[in-house]
Amino acid sequence: MQFFQKQTSLRARSRGFHLVTDEIQQAIPEIKNIKNGMLQVFIQHTSASLTINENADPTVRLDFETWMNKAVPEGDPDYEHDYEGDDDMPAHIKSSLMGASVLIPITNGRLNLGTWQGIYLCEHRNRGGSRKVVISAWGS
Repeated sequence: MQFFQKQTSLRARSRGFHLVTDEIQQAIPEIKNIKNGMLQVFIQHTSASLTINENADPTVRLDFETWMNKAVPEGDPDYEHDYEGDDDMPAHIKSSLMGASVLIPITNGRLNLGTWQGIYLCEHRNRGGSRKVVISAWGS
């Protein structure tokens, strides 16, 4: 069994849903050495999240953002936590809804994602900045 772990920062992106599969793979080339295993990506933030979804049609990512903004609107007067602006508490809620990590099988040194799947960084803040992730890979 081999185990590799790295912490890296994903470049800053605007609010929305962004494909980061290539950026993740480039950060941990050691997965080439794993025939059968798993890769976990964990984001160290409470106002951004990760998920896996459609990697071909960019309108899917736009629709995710539209839906999230309808489901968790900004400026709700019932929110107590608003110290960092109207997008702050909604960003925390959206992050919890989407999740802080993804787990992907590694097969023959490659991520075993489906044909149309990619890893999304879900940036829920208007100005979130770079995002730290911990990438762990293990297997034989």
